[in-house]
Amino acid sequence: MRQGMSDHRITVLPGDGTGREVALEAQRILDTVQNHSNHGFEQTVIDCGGEHYLATGEEWAEGSFELCKNETDAIFLGAIGYPGARLPNGDLAGGSVILGLRSGLDLFANVRPIKLYDGVPHKIHGGFRQIWEPGMVDMTILRENTEGLYHALLRRSADRAQGREEYEPEPMTFPGIEGEVAYDPRPISRHGSERLIRMGFEIAQTRNGAPSDGVRRVSCIDKSNVTRGCQLFRATFSDIASQYPDTEADYGYIDAFMQWITRSPEHYDTVVTSNMFGDISTDLGAVLQGGMGMAASGNIGDQHAFFEPVHGSAPKHAGQNKVNPIASINSIQMMMDYLGRKNNDDDLVAVGRLIDESVADHLREGKQLTYDIGGTASCSDVGMSIANRLADKLKER
Repeated sequence: MRQGMSDHRITVLPGDGTGREVALEAQRILDTVQNHSNHGFEQTVIDCGGEHYLATGEEWAEGSFELCKNETDAIFLGAIGYPGARLPNGDLAGGSVILGLRSGLDLFANVRPIKLYDGVPHKIHGGFRQIWEPGMVDMTILRENTEGLYHALLRRSADRAQGREEYEPEPMTFPGIEGEVAYDPRPISRHGSERLIRMGFEIAQTRNGAPSDGVRRVSCIDKSNVTRGCQLFRATFSDIASQYPDTEADYGYIDAFMQWITRSPEHYDTVVTSNMFGDISTDLGAVLQGGMGMAASGNIGDQHAFFEPVHGSAPKHAGQNKVNPIASINSIQMMMDYLGRKNNDDDLVAVGRLIDESVADHLREGKQLTYDIGGTASCSDVGMSIANRLADKLKER
């Protein structure tokens, strides 16, 4: 029996394929917290995605965006993407959901923790072995989430989600290029860069520094030796860094970073970068932590946030109860931390830490692992194991 309950309104968007399966495990964690603490969650589930579009002609029900904007404290998304589901203009069916929310709610920061837990092997050359060491991979990468190379697609999706005329960039000409041309503008603004970079420095204040030396460090990753947008991004970074004298400012080019993140991940504490560079580098970072099934994320703005595993809908595995739910469970952990900090609720932040501890205990024991990290356990087996550990920890408080 809960007393003094505080309710948070959570919208759950299961989406397509395996997104529906991992969403159930995310909800299991929410239910566990609700049943064993003073924190309650009013959950609203909305059907959405590519398969929903093929069946109904709509990506999600009318009014769904407005509900997410006006009647939701946090959002969980399973995954979007269904074979053959495309809009008439060629865009991914379901893009109004995932991309429309990112742009329409101004979720300017994609936050990706890259952490290797004890007991998680790496799959390489068809087998499993330990490549990187637990404790030496623990960084957070912040990717700018509304500008850059994906800006036009994001804006178009947000317009569609809100029933507006869809944005298209003005026609451009490119001297020296002949024939059919396709292009995507890559706008990077000082405003967009500043708010992302400042969040990176603020997140660094809550961490324990880089694994190699304990130094609180924020690394700016760009291609400022070539592109003007990145030159503005780096200049903005330097301006913000000067306001945090207790935090080391670090710089690198994206091509070199792709080597360093695999060779010396222990150097990195907090990383900030642009949209496309962050998209690519965080998926490489997922390899260090055991694969996409371990990769959680938060899409965070000043007023709204949604949380999702980043592994996609994996249609070939859908309906088999086999995919790894830990990315989804850790996305709920991020949600608890976000809601706790936003509402000055230290207890909810502590609940988030207990979720992380429950995941760590489960993996360390190593008895129930999914196929992607060398085991045979089912998605629901792993979800129940972690939920049971969490329940015990909540009852012991």
